[in-house]
Amino acid sequence: MDILIAQRIKDSMKNEKLTQMQLAKAIGVGQSSVSDWLNSKSEPSIDNLWKLADFFDVSIDFLVGRKEI
Repeated sequence: MDILIAQRIKDSMKNEKLTQMQLAKAIGVGQSSVSDWLNSKSEPSIDNLWKLADFFDVSIDFLVGRKEI
């Protein structure tokens, strides 16, 4: 599942033309955390999934691959 999360975050960042640093700053995490998510080294916590979902205006279900937009 983490690969799908990583891809959904990457795609959302690309759509918004965001860098890792910009996303990290926007949701209040370190750039290394975003990098780890994108490289499937770790998964966002539930709190960070909420932040990502709110920031990108999508559902957590979309981010984790349970639903399409």
